[in-house]
Amino acid sequence: MDITTKAILTCPVCGTAQEAEMPLNACQHFFICGGCKTLLKPKEGDCCVFCSYADVKCPPKQVEAAQD
Repeated sequence: MDITTKAILTCPVCGTAQEAEMPLNACQHFFICGGCKTLLKPKEGDCCVFCSYADVKCPPKQVEAAQD
């Protein structure tokens, strides 16, 4: 199974899209936008900022989906 570790995270405030490296074994709860410097937090019900704002779910969620 291939795990994607890079994602394009898009800021919901200013629309800046930037590539970010995702941790393999943890969820990232905060991310500072490179454009407007907003501190991004996960949406309610999501485990991390990548699950909320990126084009790819975080590695733990990728593993979970592959096991279903």
